[in-house]
Amino acid sequence: VTYSVIEQTMLAKLGTPARRLLYSTGKAAFIAGTSFLVLIVPLIIEMDREAQLVELESAQQATLTGTPASPAAPAAAPAN
Repeated sequence: VTYSVIEQTMLAKLGTPARRLLYSTGKAAFIAGTSFLVLIVPLIIEMDREAQLVELESAQQATLTGTPASPAAPAAAPAN
């Protein structure tokens, strides 16, 4: 592993346990960040697409039936 001069100075001041902790923390942060990008971001994008599609279908249905568009149709009230 190649370190810059600043990193070498900092690592020289740290003890061996601190180096290991710093290294493993950085490694864990990299794994967590990469996993987030690979797994969670596509899910968020797909959920946004689905919401846009539902909104578009609602607007098209309202245009065809002549009723005002609403994001979600309310449940019908029971008749007395």
